[in-house]
Amino acid sequence: MLKKLVIIFVAAWAMAGAAAAQPSADELAVEAVLSGYRQAIEARDGEAASRYFWPESQVFEQGGVEGDFATYLAHHLGPELHEIASFDFDGLETDFEIAGDFAYASEVYTYAITFPEAAARAPIARRGVATSMLQRRGGEWRIVVYHSSSRAPRPPAN
Repeated sequence: MLKKLVIIFVAAWAMAGAAAAQPSADELAVEAVLSGYRQAIEARDGEAASRYFWPESQVFEQGGVEGDFATYLAHHLGPELHEIASFDFDGLETDFEIAGDFAYASEVYTYAITFPEAAARAPIARRGVATSMLQRRGGEWRIVVYHSSSRAPRPPAN
């Protein structure tokens, strides 16, 4: 009898641990928005990137106010995406917290940009950070505020 109780206890404990480790639907949705936006940037697809932002979103970059995402895409991001050959994220660290219908996210990463005329323009390598506030409306998560900045990678300490 004791052996049976121990087996039941261990099985229940294992199932509870597995259930606790499973992300919620909202966590999966928030991660999908953040990941989808990065993938759209890597694909240099501004239209796809815009799907992850609410129309009245606000974008801030490198100390500047870019306006809503449509304005940012038309006057800043879009032209840049057309000038480059590749944009690759690496070393991504993402953290977020959900509070009701809002989620607050931070991302730390490196990125590399190459140009079609590689001989004419050197590749760009940067260490970047981004913070996002996402909002759920009608069951759908999108970014409502996005802020990013970057700098040249620092050389390793001796």
